[in-house]
Amino acid sequence: MDVWNDIFNAQLHIGEHSILWREVVGNAFGLASAILGMRRKVWAWPVGIVGNLLLFTVFMGVWFTNPQDQTLVGQAARQVFFILTSLYGWSEWNRSRRGRAKDAPAITPRWATARERVAYLVVAALLVVILQWVFSLIGSGPYWEAPRWYYWTDAWIFVGSMLATYAMARGWVDFWLVWIAVDLVGVPLLWHSGFYPSAVLYAVYGAFVLWGFFVWKRAARVEAPTGGGPSLADDRSLTV
Repeated sequence: MDVWNDIFNAQLHIGEHSILWREVVGNAFGLASAILGMRRKVWAWPVGIVGNLLLFTVFMGVWFTNPQDQTLVGQAARQVFFILTSLYGWSEWNRSRRGRAKDAPAITPRWATARERVAYLVVAALLVVILQWVFSLIGSGPYWEAPRWYYWTDAWIFVGSMLATYAMARGWVDFWLVWIAVDLVGVPLLWHSGFYPSAVLYAVYGAFVLWGFFVWKRAARVEAPTGGGPSLADDRSLTV
């Protein structure tokens, strides 16, 4: 038990800062999942789940001690949603992959329709308003006091991450743009809170996400149903 406890709480010391190794490893799994997602490999989902489990223990400082002595409620809660959405995405991409060549991508990307886009933007706006209030109630206890803007940024990162992961599961090109918006808020928040590996990874994501966006945008154009391949929606309709 002591061995596992030592592994679980192992830290990397950089100057005056201490960083949990499980934060570094969790983010490494997250990056690997993003790379697999860009390549449209089903393995993106289970790899991401491992990273989500590790990062939940990092951000939930109330339950799991961390060097930052802080809890980011939204960051921790979104790991739970990632796991749930990843199970959905894993199922959808597996279903889409059936009938395709062995080495073919699991899905054919597409843009969300105008109706889908309006719906997810309205829902996202409402959830940000609601969740910043919920997070402020949770965070007002003895464990963590934070300025009001923390709750708004934490709520947006949580909602934006929810939206991006769901859009990825549906095969929407839009999800890359949502991730850019999440990164613009997430990097300053995580750095300010002392979660340096996560902040650095978010910054790396910024460049990677731009690349992934153009890769999926091109795939959506080249592999469109009218020009060479079924979309995720088409695959679903065939299996009903």
